[in-house]
Amino acid sequence: MNNDGSNSTIIKGARTLDQVSAAGGNSGADEKMKNATIIKGAPTTTAGKTGASRPARLKSAPQAPRVNTPEVPTGKEYFYNYELSWLKFNWRVLHQAFDEDTPLLERVKFISIVCSNLDEFFQKRVGGLKRQLHAGVSNRSIDGMTPIEQLEAIRTDVKKMINAYRTCFFDKLVPAMQQEGIIFKSYDELTVPQKETINTYFEKQLYPILTPLVVDHSHPFPLISNKSRSFAIELNAPDTDERIFARIKIPNNRPRWLVAGRTDNNTILVTIDDVIRNNISRLFPGAEIQSASIFRLTRSADIERNEEEADDLLEMIEDELRERRFAEVVRLEIDARTPAHIKELLIEKMNITWTDIFEMRGPIGLADCMQLYNLEGYDHLKYKPWIPSLHPVFRHDIDDVAPDIFSIIRKGDFMVHHPYHSFATSVQRFIEEAATDPQVLAIKQTLYRTSKDSPLMHALMRAAESGKQVAVLVELKARFDEERNIEWAQKLEKSGVHVAYGLAGLKIHSKLTSVIREENGELRRYVHIGTGNYHPDTAQLYEDIGLFTCNEDLASDVTDLFNLLTGFAPEQAYKKLLVAPNFLRSGISSYIDFEIARAKAGEKARIIMKMNSLEDPEVIHRLYEAARTGVQIDLFVRGVCRLKTGLAGVHKNLRVHSIIGRFLEHSRLYYFFNGGAEKYYIGSADMMHRNLDARVEALTPIEVPALKEYLEFVFGVYLRDNCQRWVMRKDGNYLLKKPSGDSEPVSVHLTLMDHASKNLEPIPGGK
Repeated sequence: MNNDGSNSTIIKGARTLDQVSAAGGNSGADEKMKNATIIKGAPTTTAGKTGASRPARLKSAPQAPRVNTPEVPTGKEYFYNYELSWLKFNWRVLHQAFDEDTPLLERVKFISIVCSNLDEFFQKRVGGLKRQLHAGVSNRSIDGMTPIEQLEAIRTDVKKMINAYRTCFFDKLVPAMQQEGIIFKSYDELTVPQKETINTYFEKQLYPILTPLVVDHSHPFPLISNKSRSFAIELNAPDTDERIFARIKIPNNRPRWLVAGRTDNNTILVTIDDVIRNNISRLFPGAEIQSASIFRLTRSADIERNEEEADDLLEMIEDELRERRFAEVVRLEIDARTPAHIKELLIEKMNITWTDIFEMRGPIGLADCMQLYNLEGYDHLKYKPWIPSLHPVFRHDIDDVAPDIFSIIRKGDFMVHHPYHSFATSVQRFIEEAATDPQVLAIKQTLYRTSKDSPLMHALMRAAESGKQVAVLVELKARFDEERNIEWAQKLEKSGVHVAYGLAGLKIHSKLTSVIREENGELRRYVHIGTGNYHPDTAQLYEDIGLFTCNEDLASDVTDLFNLLTGFAPEQAYKKLLVAPNFLRSGISSYIDFEIARAKAGEKARIIMKMNSLEDPEVIHRLYEAARTGVQIDLFVRGVCRLKTGLAGVHKNLRVHSIIGRFLEHSRLYYFFNGGAEKYYIGSADMMHRNLDARVEALTPIEVPALKEYLEFVFGVYLRDNCQRWVMRKDGNYLLKKPSGDSEPVSVHLTLMDHASKNLEPIPGGK
């Protein structure tokens, strides 16, 4: 296995940073426990397609008064570029692959994640910039860059990243895997018995499904699907000696690495590319093969249609998916040894330029490394398996009958923190019990993403079939999950579920479930409000928080929000929820402004925000103003952050952190000191324009003191982390926090895993 051998910028394993101080301390609020389920330790701490063509009713709804905001300044002095900030995030992910403290196959897995991230980045972000470029758009982004300037900067950084991850994989991880018995060989290096094994596999499992496509006067250049890998083959006709071009698609439904042999200690692997290359003559008998070069292309996913003019939203999305398969090519990865005239042919036929090509030597498309991670017999090269804990509220004596989940919720609000707490025994149980409980009359849920064979969806279908009223808001426009959501929408409808597709121009991104139950002749509503999707698979890997409650005000708000989404309620207001697009922006702005006023008065002022991305210029400007007035601000932003920490008068009070590690940080948490009457919110919204103004989002307050105490504990762990926490420097680069001196290592993920398994008391303070 070869690498291109070029120099690359390598992320060093150990980095240090001066201690970042966190102002604040224990809350001064004197709150009494009310109706709270105590976790020992911490949480003692309409139907059919009718919805498709509805007008954008939220657009016509009167907006809540927005807090006055001075004109937001623009330019690179105030904002980082979105695309380049995203690439900085992917560099932080790549660091995990270089880190020798990370188990070997986990490092391989991070290579796969980096490459998958780049695929999505080119499909969405580069695709969007290309569309702007072709449309003649020359407007500058808020950070002052034109589309062409951004594309040039992206190409420069991505080339460095390619060199880095390929150097890591081929020069570090492959030799390390070989030492552990995962042996990579070329076809020529195989023993005779191993070649027989592979040749048999080729004849029975590959040859029947391979399709050679020749390009000539009667055979046009084939349409090549997104993210597919292919051989570009040049051959000579036996009679005329004419050069002929052909393409063979490498099947993606067969393993990338084939097992040629196993012993007690070793697994011998050979790539499917090498096997096909050495058997190409079987596909072109009598022809002379001149060259066989691998290429892989990425197509744009940035296809926009006018939802307002669509007769049927479901059909519109189906059309878009078909179009996306053969949309504009935004990247061509190709073997550097490909003959020049073949490269030129591909450029011509795919209507691209040399700036769209990324050349490399050796295997292309390392997102497939996930297969290596899943090899059997090498679990000792991975993280020790984590089994999510049963949340304490669900525990009972072995001799007692397990209480139903509704009686547990009635005892008091509680939060589940995934993947530390089990999703199956909490959220999934909530839906499944509701589906079978004879006292449950109705279930309502928003669906943004879920798994291919989701037990939650099956439970909802059973509920509808048993006569319960079930309504599901399916977001058909969830990027890269459109096809799966269409399938679920159709299955749900066939089972009698009322399916609505949301509102034109707005994505439904909120994570809500409402269960209506008849109890003693009256109706009671039980609600789950979360930060993550109803996806049992990602709940094992994504960090998310969810609130279970039957609080009447919150339950009423959730009912009103569902009515808005399925019906028509242009003047809908809410008692407790902050809902986008009408009220979330103004609510967050008001809380920031309150902290600014307290700081100006010489009082304590404190803000902590945790999110996936921070992009919205208005929110960023308000945070600058807050920092200048003395508000102590800590921002945990996993991915894109356009805010700068090095501005004059800002850097002493404003800190940006990013947690990268075993689990994907996904929860959105917001804290405001609020003059001592501390406010905590959790929900689905990042501080991005699209979340605040172009999506239906919901943040819920956490008001029970024990649950606020748990969130205080969580923030404290994040602020003390010195193993996974990256901190933004004044120049925009990030440094990884490391233990210094005699300080004990603190890892967010390990600490919270330990806490969930042992139910320890929360560590006081931290804010």
